[in-house]
Amino acid sequence: MELTYSLIGVIGTLAVSFIVSLFLPGIERKFIHARIQQRVGPPITSPGIMAPIKFFFKQTIDPVSPMPRLYNALPLISLIIIIILLLLLIPQMYFLGALASIIAVIGLLKVEEIMYMFMGSLSKSVLSVRMPFPDRAKGAAHPDTPRTFFEELSSLRAFRLIAFGSFPIYIALFVAVAMTGSLYLSDIIAYQQTNGPILFTLAGALGAIVFFIGYMILLNEYPFSILKGKPDVVEGPYLEYAAKYRAYVYITRGFLMFTLATLFATLFLGIAPNILNPSFIVTLIVALLFPMIMAVMSAFSPIFTYKQFYPTVAGVSIIGVVAIVAALL
Repeated sequence: MELTYSLIGVIGTLAVSFIVSLFLPGIERKFIHARIQQRVGPPITSPGIMAPIKFFFKQTIDPVSPMPRLYNALPLISLIIIIILLLLLIPQMYFLGALASIIAVIGLLKVEEIMYMFMGSLSKSVLSVRMPFPDRAKGAAHPDTPRTFFEELSSLRAFRLIAFGSFPIYIALFVAVAMTGSLYLSDIIAYQQTNGPILFTLAGALGAIVFFIGYMILLNEYPFSILKGKPDVVEGPYLEYAAKYRAYVYITRGFLMFTLATLFATLFLGIAPNILNPSFIVTLIVALLFPMIMAVMSAFSPIFTYKQFYPTVAGVSIIGVVAIVAALL
């Protein structure tokens, strides 16, 4: 009976989370971006539901890549990684011990970030080759002229994101660790059930701000659009994805939005995702509020160049360190 109850909790939570995640991109674009820009906007089902369905019926093409199968598999791998992350946040899975800890959360998020580097390095589309094409025929004047690809540029951007840009969200995770004295999610939740949400402390409030900035950075939204600026002619690491593989890209982004919001509710409010617990409604509210706030900020923000990006990330990271110190005091 207990096993059945746990299975219902895990499967039900994943199912509800997946359904809600499909609406988040549409809510972001319909209720916020469209209203700010004074236009009707797409239906809320368009970006997260109808667009993936449309792409699933498109014809699959072979990408120009040295490893096309691996390249096409990367969005699906990213989706699986995020599903595993959400799975580890569900309290019925805390028996896994070290896997249900902040270290495991950081590891999975890092693997998800690395996927963008692989995408950029494995795509070599002719569309992004610098013009004019160098003559590669034997005996030509410049046979060894290097060919530059926009996807390679996006791979370098992804490296900068991994090496520096994602600092804020990882520092914010350790605010909860410093406050509770434990790396385990179960201990972090138990502490807040006894002492109240971490969010309502000085350290928690600062950490929440830092976490949200990190949330925007990982989702590559204005003004932190590092991997793929919307004015770009090409789409960076996503350039060669078509049909069902592009559908996975759409689905993955929505699910990442939900999972990061769920992580925030777990660490700063002490509410683990569990459909059998009435407090799960708070997690859903957080998941809805985060995209709305992000959309407001991105709608009024320019695209940061590296001259603005690096100082901003450094300043937010310093705030995160201050939050950790406040949590330890």
